[in-house]
Amino acid sequence: MKKTTTATIKKTAGIAAALLLAASSVTGCGGGGAATRGDENQTDFLLVGGMSVLSGGYDSNPVLTQLAENAGVTIEWDTMSDSLSERVGVLIGGQQLPDAFIAVGFSQFDITSYGEDGTFIDLTDYLTPEIMPNLCKILDEYPEIRSAITMSDGKIYGLPSGEMMGTAAVGSEENFSIYAVPEFSMINKTWLDELGLDVPTNLTELHDALVAFKENDMATRNGNAAGSTIPMSTGYDQWCWGQEIFYSGFGFTNFTSDVCFDLLVDPDGSVEFVSASDKYRDAVSYFHDWYEEGLMDLEMFSQDTNQLIAKCSAGRVGVTTWWEKEEILGDYADDYVFLPPLKGPEGTKYADTCGLNLRAAPPITSGNLNITSACGNPEALLKYFDQWYDGETVMQLQYGPIGIYFTEKDENGVWKSITDEEAREKFGKSSGELKGLYEVYGPRLVLPEYYNSVFYMEDRATERLEYLVNDWIPYAENKLTYPNDVTFTSDELDTIDRYKADFSSQVAEYEGTWIKNGGPTDEEWNSYLSMLKDNCGMDRLLAVYQDAYD
Repeated sequence: MKKTTTATIKKTAGIAAALLLAASSVTGCGGGGAATRGDENQTDFLLVGGMSVLSGGYDSNPVLTQLAENAGVTIEWDTMSDSLSERVGVLIGGQQLPDAFIAVGFSQFDITSYGEDGTFIDLTDYLTPEIMPNLCKILDEYPEIRSAITMSDGKIYGLPSGEMMGTAAVGSEENFSIYAVPEFSMINKTWLDELGLDVPTNLTELHDALVAFKENDMATRNGNAAGSTIPMSTGYDQWCWGQEIFYSGFGFTNFTSDVCFDLLVDPDGSVEFVSASDKYRDAVSYFHDWYEEGLMDLEMFSQDTNQLIAKCSAGRVGVTTWWEKEEILGDYADDYVFLPPLKGPEGTKYADTCGLNLRAAPPITSGNLNITSACGNPEALLKYFDQWYDGETVMQLQYGPIGIYFTEKDENGVWKSITDEEAREKFGKSSGELKGLYEVYGPRLVLPEYYNSVFYMEDRATERLEYLVNDWIPYAENKLTYPNDVTFTSDELDTIDRYKADFSSQVAEYEGTWIKNGGPTDEEWNSYLSMLKDNCGMDRLLAVYQDAYD
């Protein structure tokens, strides 16, 4: 469900003009109001963008309030947790621009296109020690960050974002991103124990456990109505809450809603799409049976995170996927344990197969803060955002305020975060829930040195990294990843823009159809491959991604 923290942007130019006239009249009568939007002395700014579904909203966020006071500006936040891309498209298409877009995640192609057509302004001349001392210091120390946010025309249309957290922080010789596996699966151990079942190690055992959950209507143990048990509930190809983690039993995991996450890099350096492989075909065919048996949530293709969390926190779901248990399972989190990567189904050629493809570290991007041509005073807005590149501020935007999430400094002057026990005692929430409430999306750089000199990595992150190192990464026989920070020429970006969205949507549509309805037959599979090549530019996309990787 859409969440907004302020009234939405006015829908017509007439209304906007009337409001602008009214504001001018008030100021002209000696009201002492701030400069209006578009004025070079402007201090009131309207920002449109995204936020976490768990967020408590930005208007009441104490960190953001203090930063605005420091900079002498007023920020009007119009943020939402879903339907963001549609909203942004309408605003840009209708030229009803805010002063800036925040946490939209514009692609490299979008940034270049909107920069060239004048929607986004070039920030290069504003990146000076006088205007942005914190960011300029970082760019001097990390020249690769400046390079990453500089577009092919030599201009910078957005502020940098990135998080440099990996398994080296917990002693791993190889450093894999904390996002290497975007989700974990979890099962209700209390229900398993009551039924006399062990934690599954392969897909056949998981299937049998789901059948038992359904036949015994286990959700009634948690006070739910008869027939309300959902054996497994996930989203469909959703980052951190999709079904694709269970494809490990066929030797891979994927995320076909975005082809970049569907790319495999073979040991010889060649790039391929897993969605065109035989193992992918076998996986979607196999899981159709689960869907037909009612073991997979019939609403998995349409539900949003709010709906999934509601089902899980009500004690209705036997198996689900998320980063961690507390955020999605609420009071029932202690009933669940993480599932290991599952081997293939018994009696098939995949019976002893278990594997996954790892994700690359998130790139340094410049699509999370982009100032538009509607902004009359970019310098004042950028001075406000320069505070976001201070270490202690980054810490609070990422996790929560000092005095709430960060409780005290140790003898080395490093901030310590609140423990789960403290969080539940003081706020009635886990530390993870507290983070979700206060976390702010947008332009920030979490540098490696912050974890030693500014704040300690949260316990949840340490646990997750250790879990990756010990329980997941060993199953990745091929540890090559397709990097997210490759650069593309203008022609390559044109090819990606022409084909990528249609290719991804077609793959997702066919996969969903096969899970729901069964298939594909030989004829359907061959037709699917031909469609990807002839209509969706699969070969051209592969050539672009291969050249960029090389």
